[in-house]
Amino acid sequence: MITRASQYFTIEGQTAAAFPPLEAARPATARRLIEIDVPAGLITEVCAPRGAADLTLSDEFLIFPGFIDCHVHAREDTSGSQVYKESFETAGDAALHGGVAAFLEMPNCPHPPVDDESYLAKKELTRKCAVDVLLYAGIGPDTSPLSFPVPYKVYMGPSVGELFFENEDALRAALARYAGQFVAFHAESPEVLQRCQAAPTHAERRPSEAEIEAIDLALRLGENYRLETHICHLSTAQGLELIRAARARGQLVTCEVTPHHLYYDQDNIGIFSRPEFLQCNPPIRSRLDRIALLEGLRSGDIDILATDHAPHTVEEKERGASGVTHLDTLGAFVFWLLDEGFSPRDVQRVCAENPGRLASRFLSRRLGRIEPGYCGSLTILKREPTTIRRSGLRTRAGWSAFEGQTFAGRTSHTIVRGKIFPQLG
Repeated sequence: MITRASQYFTIEGQTAAAFPPLEAARPATARRLIEIDVPAGLITEVCAPRGAADLTLSDEFLIFPGFIDCHVHAREDTSGSQVYKESFETAGDAALHGGVAAFLEMPNCPHPPVDDESYLAKKELTRKCAVDVLLYAGIGPDTSPLSFPVPYKVYMGPSVGELFFENEDALRAALARYAGQFVAFHAESPEVLQRCQAAPTHAERRPSEAEIEAIDLALRLGENYRLETHICHLSTAQGLELIRAARARGQLVTCEVTPHHLYYDQDNIGIFSRPEFLQCNPPIRSRLDRIALLEGLRSGDIDILATDHAPHTVEEKERGASGVTHLDTLGAFVFWLLDEGFSPRDVQRVCAENPGRLASRFLSRRLGRIEPGYCGSLTILKREPTTIRRSGLRTRAGWSAFEGQTFAGRTSHTIVRGKIFPQLG
């Protein structure tokens, strides 16, 4: 980390051009000078370059608002039983490495935060994380809303952890208590999972129908109980169509997609040296699903790129654990999106602005844009071919779903509320 005696830090370089993106005549990037009040952790000025800055970047660098990962499993809770996989400290190191300045953390851990006391106890553990952390609270059959605003997560069927529902009746009874809240759904139908549990492969045990039926139910429950509905790690084209239809009816619903569901499909999964390590919930889907998701993210129908970072150890993966790691590699993966025709403004929308709109509702600061008054967190990427290698990772899990893959760039610096963390590769 670089420390400075001065109150203000200035940086000059290429940023994504101002919104809205429909202004086609506006260039994709523009050089800007950004001033951050370091003690306050806030951006104070964004203007045309004026000839001097503490850090001046050439045009192979791109400056974004600090990336916000809306789906991370840091694995640490008050039990301490899973810090061998990851802790808030090591998750923070991996996040910095991947250009993630803040993340939202999921509640499927041995001691999930489900009430005021357990939420605040887990929140205390996040203090050692180098990046900002917002915790999801879990919803279970016997839980009730907290006394203060937080985002909520519901696991509709068994995944990893014990916080899930056996059937629709139990889910309805619980959600009735959360009317009007923001609720994110892990959308897999427990009935379909039960019906398919004897199938020969992981993908067949968790088929597309499990997600599609669960999304349909989640959307209906969202309407019934006036929820702000969010669908996590979307993996099917048909699920996306259900979301589009709900929006056309006027329903408030958002959704996210992961890097692994955009990059891998059942036809190309063999490009990874250990394809069995790509086992995850929901599974990697068909090529047609993958293409539909990529186009949905490009069009804006999918709101957020979120990693679903799930740090199981190599030994656990060899025994069949579900989940993949991504925090270290988000910055590099963004260059794949750029090479697929996404603009820097598209990246800003799905990695910073839309996630920032969500996180800012529950935090005391505004995130996701490079504007005065917003959090002084930035992600700086450098176009420089980079091959993902296990030796370069900072996640305690020690492996990556992109090992051996070469991307056109990487994270150069991550700035968190004015604190500068250069990345060495």
